Amino acid sequence: MATVYVNPQTGSDGAAGSQSAPLKTIARAIARAASGTIIQLAPGTYSAASGEKFPLEIPSGVKVIGSETNKGSGTLIQGSGKFVSPTAASQNITILLATDAELRGLTVTNLESRGTGVWIESTSPTVANCTFTLCKREGVFITGSANPAILDNRFVQNSAAGVIAAETAKGVLRRNVFQNTGFGISLQDKSAPLIVDNQILENRSGIVLSGESKPVVRKNRIEKNTEDGLTAVGKSLPDIGTAQDLGGNIFRDNGELDLQNATGVKISALGNQLNPARVKGLFDLGNVTPTPTPTPSPTPTPGGVKFSDTSTHWAKDFIDRLAKMNIVSGFPNGTFKPDENLTRAQYAALLAKAFELAPRREATVFKDVAADFWATGAIVKANRGGFLAGYPDRTFRPEQNLTRSQAIVSLVNGLQLTGGNPNSLSVYADRALIPSFATDATATATERKIVVNYPARDKLSPARDITRGEISALVYQTLVATNRAEAINSPYIV
Repeated sequence: MATVYVNPQTGSDGAAGSQSAPLKTIARAIARAASGTIIQLAPGTYSAASGEKFPLEIPSGVKVIGSETNKGSGTLIQGSGKFVSPTAASQNITILLATDAELRGLTVTNLESRGTGVWIESTSPTVANCTFTLCKREGVFITGSANPAILDNRFVQNSAAGVIAAETAKGVLRRNVFQNTGFGISLQDKSAPLIVDNQILENRSGIVLSGESKPVVRKNRIEKNTEDGLTAVGKSLPDIGTAQDLGGNIFRDNGELDLQNATGVKISALGNQLNPARVKGLFDLGNVTPTPTPTPSPTPTPGGVKFSDTSTHWAKDFIDRLAKMNIVSGFPNGTFKPDENLTRAQYAALLAKAFELAPRREATVFKDVAADFWATGAIVKANRGGFLAGYPDRTFRPEQNLTRSQAIVSLVNGLQLTGGNPNSLSVYADRALIPSFATDATATATERKIVVNYPARDKLSPARDITRGEISALVYQTLVATNRAEAINSPYIV
């Protein structure tokens, strides 16, 4: 991939765009960019005063990157320009994203009246590890048939909302923080995104649903919002938890109500932590778990279940902690068999225990997975959740062993983790053996400290069948990377 460097302080738009001779404006970099280009921004303020022309239209396949590690602190894009939306008329926006465009590690502010930070219209881009603040309307607006990935961002002090979705927009909002920002999330029309693992705190209201919106809402912490945690009006019909797929949301200390249903139609909200006295309208709550002092995800304690064959094994700590979390288990004779290979069916069962497998797509009907096969339920969930796909001949091959590359790709894709730089693969002596389908995911997993290699940390062995001990290490490190488990010391973590 070509990289074009931009620096608003030392750059010149007549320069080469190299690291030593950067451009001055993002607009000039966009004019030079083709699909696959990375536009790397130096810290600073990118505004009309520095020569930018708004809105900035990021083309398909182009990545604009600041600093993902600090969610764009110190790298500010501030400005507004007119955009005529096919579905929402004239708008004041800062950035327009095309399909497969990516925005990473930036702070975005739009101070114009009714200003929007990022506009996504019928495209499928990625917005990750950014901060949206002080926008005069919302941080991100999603409309048309858009299907974006909105991951690991901060939405703070925006006037109307953090994210608004309209028309038939879908996509996923995962691991974002919405705080003190109007409505945290507002859904309109027939929008139906997956809303999972977010923290929605201290806003006017947490999630507000109108029109015929039908989101899936899982494992969010919705707390201390001034009015309601979640409000449904019109013909909206959210899925907040079913008997087959519990909600796992935590509602706590919202000013008026935790849940309010003004639609007249019963809403399924099974498996959440809330106070039933703070619920209004028709809900199927099932057996409500009283809300404790919240931790949105389990934190393992040191030690763990003892297996007779892991006491001196290199993966012992990873295995023990997953066992303590009831994610892995041993055999009836007290062994774990850490060096035994893992089949694709066994892996699907492990995924079902470790992660929220909320559906993101229609299930594939695999011709080699019978309805009464022991792992059918887990395979369907892993497939619909984006963790596992089949083969072109519509087989799943459940008894085939899982390879190390397949495991890494599955975890990164399923959790929609992003941000890998191909240069990070240089740590592996056998990087030439990484298959092309796995390079981006392996880079992302490496930078997030998910990869664990034994006995040599610089040897990935991507094509080798993975063992039960190795998959335990990868899954545990993935939980650490997504703030669901505490980091542990191991000399084999890359």
